[in-house]
Amino acid sequence: MEGAGHINIAMIEDISTNGTSPSKMSPDFNRTRQACGSTVSFHSIQYKVQMRSGFFCRAKPNPKEVLMDLNGIMRPGLNAILGPTGSGKSSFLDILAGRKDPLGLSGDVLVDGAPQPPNFKCLSGYVVQEDVVMGTLTVRQNLSFSAALRLPASVPQSEKEAQVDHLLRELCLTKVADTKLTRGISGGERKRTSIGMELIIDPAVLFLDEPTTGLDASTANSVLLLLKRMASHGRTIIMSIHQPRYSIYRLFDTLTLLVGGRMVYHGPASNALDYFTNIGYPCEPHNNPADFFLDVINGDFMKPTNVHDTELGSTRQNIEERLVEEFKNSSYASDTRAELRRILQTKECISQMRPGNITYNTSFLHQLQWVFQRTFQNLMLTPQTSVAQVGVNVFLALVVGAIFFTVQDDQSGLQNRSEKHEYISGYYRVSVYFLSKILCDLAMRTVTSVIFSVVVYFLIGLKSTVEAFLTFTFTVTLVAYTATAMTMAISANQSVVALANIFMTITFVFMMSLHVDPCLQIFSGLLVNLPSIVDWLAWLKYFSIPRYGFALKINEFVGLNFCEEPPTQKANMSATTAGCGVSAAGQM
Repeated sequence: MEGAGHINIAMIEDISTNGTSPSKMSPDFNRTRQACGSTVSFHSIQYKVQMRSGFFCRAKPNPKEVLMDLNGIMRPGLNAILGPTGSGKSSFLDILAGRKDPLGLSGDVLVDGAPQPPNFKCLSGYVVQEDVVMGTLTVRQNLSFSAALRLPASVPQSEKEAQVDHLLRELCLTKVADTKLTRGISGGERKRTSIGMELIIDPAVLFLDEPTTGLDASTANSVLLLLKRMASHGRTIIMSIHQPRYSIYRLFDTLTLLVGGRMVYHGPASNALDYFTNIGYPCEPHNNPADFFLDVINGDFMKPTNVHDTELGSTRQNIEERLVEEFKNSSYASDTRAELRRILQTKECISQMRPGNITYNTSFLHQLQWVFQRTFQNLMLTPQTSVAQVGVNVFLALVVGAIFFTVQDDQSGLQNRSEKHEYISGYYRVSVYFLSKILCDLAMRTVTSVIFSVVVYFLIGLKSTVEAFLTFTFTVTLVAYTATAMTMAISANQSVVALANIFMTITFVFMMSLHVDPCLQIFSGLLVNLPSIVDWLAWLKYFSIPRYGFALKINEFVGLNFCEEPPTQKANMSATTAGCGVSAAGQM
């Protein structure tokens, strides 16, 4: 482990963001109880993904090896995983954290000699590459949200608040504790907030996926100094990183180098340069070790000998294989294998990890309360979204109302009414997130639907009865609810936005093709009357959202007279008006 001199280096932070140097860091941090870090060992890790090559039905499965035969140990301290882009760093980190799909995964990951529990991801901390803090909330509110959901319900609220205050001091965030993350927060403070949300549960193991990405050099250095300080107090920190500068590299306790999903070094970071020198790759005195390792891995290292181009090309093609073989035959690999065998001997048997039920620290209702509160608060603190939705609905209502302004109760008004009523508009359980999301969204849909109905109904001059107006508003609101639910269902099933848009378009076109208008039925580009559709396809009409919204014409047509003669006869939904030749009967 690095000496104390590396830990006490002054932390640099932008003065304009009220940063605090480590020298001013709260003494509570040094008095914090020593965190008991865990030892994470990985045995024969293999990971492959199924790729498909070819077109459509002729596509053939083509498995791709992402990680191959990885063995090693991550002990308490600052453990870095280094490698070029596409080397499998993030996939390897996800596997160690228990966050990878077990499909295509083989091998074992042990924590203190035992298999990972099903809820290991709830017991450990994981800081993703892109900060996922809620920008409309303050630093304190984000930490309080994490404390409310991740700490046991038996912990008093006063202790949770004390834990939040302690973390604010520990992470040098006191001066910006009540500042929203959308303004007045530097990149380093935002990253430390993300780290703080994971430290709420005081995890024995903390994973970080490229924590310096998107940060300037001084800010990245300050974040790594914080991690080094935590690691020196006994916590196990495992992180992936791409190309750190020397001031960051020298903080690492252990270093794991990956290339093409295979390991070319795993051992003390302070011994890595000597290892590469011994296998024929000496580093220049003033070269950054991290840059040097990547140059060697990528085949860009130039030995101090004259070689022909063909020899150089051959060397670049075989450099990866040579590095892998050199490490397999090294003393570091043999010592690691011996230690792994000792760990396995402490276990009677090692079984394949199987998914189990995750136990949450808080109840369903407690989670729902906090997630709904945050979602609603975020909605209220983002007025541009709400105003935009209301504005769009008012604009559309005015356009529709102007087009059908004071529609007449004659034969020319019949076709207008039959088309003007169309309105088509994912720390907790998935069900909690969904319910919170849908409840807040329904509130907005209700407001916009009511506004739309009020403007359109009275601007057009539809039936002036309370019952008819309430029926109109209720139907428009239900159509908006259903359309929103359908779009959520489609988008939740697709990870590619383009595919979701395509499926959304196809679905809406399909439903419009099942329109209930007996005069203007669109199906495969032809005008088709709904009753004329063959029986084995007729059931599809029940899946059309616009079909139910189109039932508003029943609400509007009943009791209206569209014919001047004879005056005693009125159009209704069950009879054809004499002398008019227009049927008001709707096929549902």
